[in-house]
Amino acid sequence: MASPRVVKVAAVQAAPVSFDLDKSLEKLTTLTAEAANGGADLVVFPEAFLSAYPWRYAFDAPIGLREPRGRKWYARYCDSAVAVPSPAFDVICNAAKAHNLYLQVGIIEKDGGTLYCTALLVGRDGSILLKHRKLMPTAAENLVWGRGAGDGLQVVQTDIGKIGTLICGENYMPAARLALYQQGVEIYLAPTADELPAWIASMQHIAKEGRCFVVSVNAMCKVSDFPSDYPPFIPESHDLKPDGSRWESDDVVNPGGSFVVGPLGIPLTEPLWDKEGIIYADLKMSDVAESKLDFDPVGSYSRPDVFQLTVNTKPGTNVHFTT
Repeated sequence: MASPRVVKVAAVQAAPVSFDLDKSLEKLTTLTAEAANGGADLVVFPEAFLSAYPWRYAFDAPIGLREPRGRKWYARYCDSAVAVPSPAFDVICNAAKAHNLYLQVGIIEKDGGTLYCTALLVGRDGSILLKHRKLMPTAAENLVWGRGAGDGLQVVQTDIGKIGTLICGENYMPAARLALYQQGVEIYLAPTADELPAWIASMQHIAKEGRCFVVSVNAMCKVSDFPSDYPPFIPESHDLKPDGSRWESDDVVNPGGSFVVGPLGIPLTEPLWDKEGIIYADLKMSDVAESKLDFDPVGSYSRPDVFQLTVNTKPGTNVHFTT
């Protein structure tokens, strides 16, 4: 009997140099090389790694009011975002090609006057395989990020398995998950900014529900990862820590918790907390088939005579020009 196919994944728990695209790209290049040296076939970065998840800041836009400072910071946020294509996008593609691996990076994508929270999956040859825009930004994210469309709800066949992704809160959308399950996702990537205890349980549930591997990757960031004048953390800010004290440079803003789960919901690694690091896991791909002995969410258990899901896969384009 042939040996089972094993895929090594690397979940990179790290913070960007927030609001600084060039320095964040340098960090991405360095960490991708480190993961490649560790033998990774697939390297996954957190949500909004290029170049910031804007922790604790709604850009000074309370209901009914837009402060000038918030507009200036929004412009700064746009400057650190990534257009597709662009020189920054080329750096991402070249990092994958240089190490002959698959690379998924969470970016803030700028397209026209709108920003999107996007997951980019790049192939071994540096070509883009998938661009998934977050379907539904959560809470105040709605102010700064546009909504994605169904064209990003894809699962990509690769030589290491079928890869799909959902970003942070949209993992709680049952229909979005089902769209990936229906396409046979085997390696389910879940970049996030959610560090709450329930997230861990959710990732185990999704792995067992979808009978797939789940790679959950979060940033670990501190106050010092943001510019010194970032509004939520300046001394005169009214945004205090949960204990009521003011933020200090070494305070942890997001503790991380990245980990990898097998298709029966059993963790393959322990969550990593309060430090940066690369989490490696070996995925024995035959585990996917073995897990479906008693349950297949889109096969023997799906009951299509009772339940149906329709997915609109058209791009979210508002204007069409005809001649």
